[in-house]
Amino acid sequence: MEFKDVIAKLRADSGMSQEELAGKVFVTRQAVSRWETGETTPNTETLKLLSKVFDVSINTLLGSPRQLICQCCGMPLSDDGMISKETDGSFNEDYCKWCYADGTYTYSDMDELIDVCVRNMASESFPEDQARSYMKKLLPELDYWKRYDELSDNGQFEAFKMQLMNEINDLHIDGMPKVEKLNALVGKYVNLEYPLPGGMKAKFLCDEKTYLGNQLEPVFGGDRCFGVLANMDFILICTYEKDGENPELVLYKKR
Repeated sequence: MEFKDVIAKLRADSGMSQEELAGKVFVTRQAVSRWETGETTPNTETLKLLSKVFDVSINTLLGSPRQLICQCCGMPLSDDGMISKETDGSFNEDYCKWCYADGTYTYSDMDELIDVCVRNMASESFPEDQARSYMKKLLPELDYWKRYDELSDNGQFEAFKMQLMNEINDLHIDGMPKVEKLNALVGKYVNLEYPLPGGMKAKFLCDEKTYLGNQLEPVFGGDRCFGVLANMDFILICTYEKDGENPELVLYKKR
């Protein structure tokens, strides 16, 4: 699709008139009309405003002319739901949600990222050794790792993760092993619904946010795993069966 078709569809789907859209991005109704007929296209600043209004990336607005890949892990960004966002909610089309969350880079150790990627990539047709070799060759060619000294936070995020792990381990949850690693996890993949007293159920996460967490096998065995999730504001510990079935909340603690 071309920009003129994309913007017309987004506006129609949202139920906005040309005049209403014009007011949101500080242009005239005639300007919106010219976009939809293909006479003109917005400048960069207006594209950023349109991106926020419709919650789509600029690449999507322009008809997806670029094949985006995360410049930290190399994952293809095939839809806007995978693209990272800044703290103000604007899209950062250089990274996925797992590698860059709310203005923060979540990986400072290339080997750690390779381990995470290989666990998700390896299959019968793409064995672990091949996946690891592929990632070791790919990552040094990506912009984040090429510019690591410029882009990194001098270990501040790693220090925050270590602080979180110490806080979690100091809780001494019965049967839960020591947490030694926290990975970036997008909310919608781990936002389980927990039963509460009185028959109510509740979710505690935001599908769009990225959290730090891990899955842990219980010390005493059994068919339930521990799930750990945390961010600047809280620590959540739960247990569940395979594929997140029958979750139970163990602890939710404000930090």
